Formats: sequence, C-alpha cells, structure tokens
Amino acid sequence: MSTTLVVLTVLGALGAWALARTASISDHLVDVRSPALVEAVRLENALVNQETGVRGYGLTGRQDFLEPYTRGLADEKKAVARLRGLVGDEPAARADLDQVRERAEAWQARIARPVAAAPGPEAARAVERVGAGKSAFDSVREALREQQRHLAEERAGTSADLADTRRLRNGVFAAIAVVIVLVAVLVFEGLRRGVTGPLERLGADARLVAQGHFGHSIAATGPADLRRLSGDVEAMRRRMVGQLEFSEKARTLLDEQAADLRRSNAELEQFAYVASHDLQEPLRKVASFCQLLQRRYGDGLDERAHQYIGFAVDGANRMQVLINDLLAFSRVGRVHNDHDTVDLEAVLETTLDALSVPLEESGAEVTHDPLPTVVGDRTQLGMLWQNLVSNAVKFRSPDRRPAVHVSAERDGDVWRFAVTDNGIGIGPEYTEKVFALFQRLHTREAYPGTGIGLAMCRKIVEFHGGTIAVDPEHEGGARVVFTLPASGSADAVPADGAAGAEEAGPDRPAAAAARSALEGAAAGNGRPAS
Repeated sequence: MSTTLVVLTVLGALGAWALARTASISDHLVDVRSPALVEAVRLENALVNQETGVRGYGLTGRQDFLEPYTRGLADEKKAVARLRGLVGDEPAARADLDQVRERAEAWQARIARPVAAAPGPEAARAVERVGAGKSAFDSVREALREQQRHLAEERAGTSADLADTRRLRNGVFAAIAVVIVLVAVLVFEGLRRGVTGPLERLGADARLVAQGHFGHSIAATGPADLRRLSGDVEAMRRRMVGQLEFSEKARTLLDEQAADLRRSNAELEQFAYVASHDLQEPLRKVASFCQLLQRRYGDGLDERAHQYIGFAVDGANRMQVLINDLLAFSRVGRVHNDHDTVDLEAVLETTLDALSVPLEESGAEVTHDPLPTVVGDRTQLGMLWQNLVSNAVKFRSPDRRPAVHVSAERDGDVWRFAVTDNGIGIGPEYTEKVFALFQRLHTREAYPGTGIGLAMCRKIVEFHGGTIAVDPEHEGGARVVFTLPASGSADAVPADGAAGAEEAGPDRPAAAAARSALEGAAAGNGRPAS
C-alpha cells in the first residue's frame, strides 16, 4: 500500500508538472510566438506600403501617392514597438528585428525621405533614385523574410514542444489511470480474500448450524473484526448446544414424568373402580347394620348410644356422598367426552325439571335469556347448569324469595354467560377460594354439601375451552360468569391433544384430593358447591 501511494504521488507530481508545462507552452505560443509572427507580417506590409507610395510619388509627382507612405510609417512604428515587447527577452529575434530596422532606416534615409521631401515638379528628377532604391529595398525584403522564417521556426518548435508535452501529459494520466485500476483490482481482491471470503464462509457455517447441524464448529478467519464476530457466533452455537442438551434431558425427564402420570391415572382409575364398588358396599353395610342394631336393641340402649349410632350412620352416608362426588369430578373429561352441538336452552330446561322439587320447596323463580347452541358434551354441560342453579337456590337469603337469572351474550368468538341470584352472596376475598376442592364458607349444619360443586364447574368450563369466575363487584347476591367458545370457532372443539392434556391436568389434583379425603380431610369451612 505504501509503494502504491509513493507511485501515485510521483505520477501525480509529474502530471501536475505536465499540466503546468502544457499551459505555459500554450500561453507562450498564443501570447508570444503567433502574435510575433503576425506583427512581423504587419511590419512587412507597412514597409511595402512605404515603398509603393514612394515609387508612385516619384513616377507621378502626385501628393495622394504619399498617403500609403505616410500610413506605412505609422504602422511601422506600431509593429516595431509591439515586436520589441514580444521578443525583447530573445536575443536572436531581437537581432533579426534590429537588422530589419537598420536596413529599413537605410532605405528610408537614402531613398524614401528624399523622394517624399521633393516638391512635385522636382519629384520627376528623383525618379532615378527610385531605380536605385529597388535594390536597397530588396535587402529589406531579405531581412524581413529571414525574420519571418526564424519566427515561424520558433513557432513550429513551440508547437512541437506543446505536442510533446501533451503526449507526456496524456501518458502520465494514462499511467495514473492504470495504477488506479490496478489498485482497485488489488483492493477488490484483498477485500474478497480478507472480507468477502471469510464472510461467505461464516454465512455458510451459520446456515449449516441453522439447518440443524449444531455440532458443526465455526472457524474464525479473516480480519480481527470478523474473527471476533466468528467467535461470538461460535459461542452462541455452543450455548445453543448446551441448551439443546438441557432441553433433551428435560424432555426425557418429562417423558418419565408423563409415564408416571399415566401410571398415576391408571391407579386413579383403579381407585375409582374400588371406590364405586368395593368401598360403597362396606359403607352401606355399616349404615344398614347400625340401623338394624338401633331397631332391634333400641329399647335397651340409652340416649347416648342412640346418638353414637346416628353419628355412625350419618358419617357413612356423608362418606358415600363424598365418594360419589369425587367419582363425578374425576370423570369430567374422561368418561363424558362426546363433543357435539348442544342446545343449552334444552339442557337448562332438563336441569330445571330435575331440580323441580327443591325449586318448588324454596319457591325459587328461575328465568333465562334465549340460550345459544354450542359444541360440547351434553352430560357435562347439564352438570354445569345443575351445580350453578342448585347453588343459587341453596344459598338463598332467608328474608326474600329466591330469584335466579341466566343471561347470555355474544362476545366475539365466545358466548359469555352469567348466573345471577339474590342470595347471601360471596365475599370478594373468597371469589377464587370457592373454586378449590372441599372449600366451604359455611358449616355443614348450615348448608349441607361436600364443597366440590364449583370445582367441578371450573373443570367442565375449562375442559370446553372457557373460563369461569365470580363477579366481585356484584352486590345483592352472587353472580357466576363463564364463557364457552361459540359454535364454529376454532376453539369450539378441543383437539385430542388438548383433551388429553386437560384430562391429565385435572386428574392430578383429583387424585391428590381423593387421597386426602380418604385420609380424613373431607370437612372444611367453605361455601359448598352442591
């Protein structure tokens, strides 16, 4: 690169000199050589005019023939003055001019001025001098031709110098252009080898890694900046490899956990079978034999014995109800999983018919908006209506007639439902707690139940792709709001994978809750959910 700069500097200096030399020679040619030759021709014309006027006057004696002579004298002075200004610094040209001037002065002193000064009548006698003056003027002509020849040669030499200088200038500029082209080629080749090539290799390596060849290492080549970039990309690749290895281990662990979960679900199914068959029968026997004991030996038992027998029968009955509710909770999404178009209004009417006795006993009034058709499981949606309406009637206010209203409105791709009652309501601090298993806000004596109903409602709604919550801002009762995908929306029918995930998800708390219930955690202090 330094050599290139030196060469370009030398060529640039030479080119500048050539330009300056070309301009100087051009100026000298235009301002000195050509004007000097022109003035030499004018000097010749002025002297020729003098000679012509003197000859005509000498032959005719007429004064009008002296006019060219007089004008020639003035033109001669001007031409000589201009020539001296143009060739004053050149000895040879000045010598030529002096020679012309001397011969012209000799001719003028010998011939021109005497003839021009003679009166008209005597001018004829001066004719003899005219013939003698011709040879004298020929010497003037010879000096003029010599002067013009020298000036023409000088002008031709200057033109030749100008042509040589121009050729030199053009050659220098051509050399500069060649050097620039060579430098450009070298720079391009250097960029290709030092930048473009390493960049292409880095891009190819990065594409291989992006295509999944994570074991392909990225080599650091090229300039320092590219090597740092390659090092950063290589570090990123190594981090990706580490993360992929971690993800693979996590996936393996997840597969093991999924296998454990499937095994746990199978155990839960076995537990459900045992609970629905083997546990039910001993509970019925306990209750039946306690009642038989009370009838047969009632006369011989005191009041405390009768109270103990009542506790045993009541506990067996409650355990039986709890087991049935747990079975129903665990079956949501597994046993009942037939998705089809469901007319919610018809399902609600069927539910109200099933609840006709408690509705009549409580004097409750149930109203509803026109309800849509959705995609879901008819049995589960019936359980949803039954739990929500029965809860609204159960937790009624003692000082007013129960009133329940079911509303429905379309909100984009979902239907938004609300079950509103005028009962005792739910405090804002309990709006999330009531959806947990076995959570109660009141004692069993005040409001019977197992505390599973609203948990089952949440499981049903989420299985159908919706959400459910208690409106904390509603006053004068409780309002439970839930959503279901509208018929025809993308979320209306859960995919098999989603259904399987939903089944696996809720079963884990169901299994834990079932085990906790069997261990004696069947009672609490939350609001029951039917």
